[in-house]
Amino acid sequence: MNTDTPAADTGQPCAAVRRGRPRSEAAEQAIFTAVVDLMSAGTAMSELTIEGIAAAAGVGKATIYRRWPNKEALLVDVVGKLEAPMPEPTGQGARADLIATIDHMRRRGLAKRTRWVLKAALGQLHTLPELHNAYRERVIKPRREAALDVVRRAVAEGVLRDDLDVDLLGDLLMGPILYRSILWDDSDLEDPELARTMVDSLLGGLAPR
Repeated sequence: MNTDTPAADTGQPCAAVRRGRPRSEAAEQAIFTAVVDLMSAGTAMSELTIEGIAAAAGVGKATIYRRWPNKEALLVDVVGKLEAPMPEPTGQGARADLIATIDHMRRRGLAKRTRWVLKAALGQLHTLPELHNAYRERVIKPRREAALDVVRRAVAEGVLRDDLDVDLLGDLLMGPILYRSILWDDSDLEDPELARTMVDSLLGGLAPR
């Protein structure tokens, strides 16, 4: 893959190192928009270059390199920004937080189907191992940990059994919606009550004995 990395690169291929002058939000937004527009026009991630992104954003290459050490780090940030952030705690208890978390995954599945750029980006990540690994470390793992924190709170509140491994509980709770939204592309995700139905159905088997 062409990383378009300058000679002064630190050698850390996907670390989003911020350095140099203070960030310009307008410049960053222009860069993000340029990447999305280029991909919307059919440019594959592997074909994107720092030169092309800078030209489309109306900034110099140095402006990009002050914020990201290379193309991979930039693209991970762009894909992460395309996705909605994890929901904040509802303040209504662990059951409501579980429903909010699973509903977030339902809406993410819908976005992947309806937003071509997000679908293309997530699909192309699997063909770019270095970029895919960086995305897993910086985007997927923190989101999984946030979901497991909800599971831990549910155990602490007595909503879920405390005799099962937290990772297993997370897989049992999150697995069905991930199956529907990722593996079963034509499943019904439109129902706004789907998350509530899933959680309440699972709690019947996972509630404390």
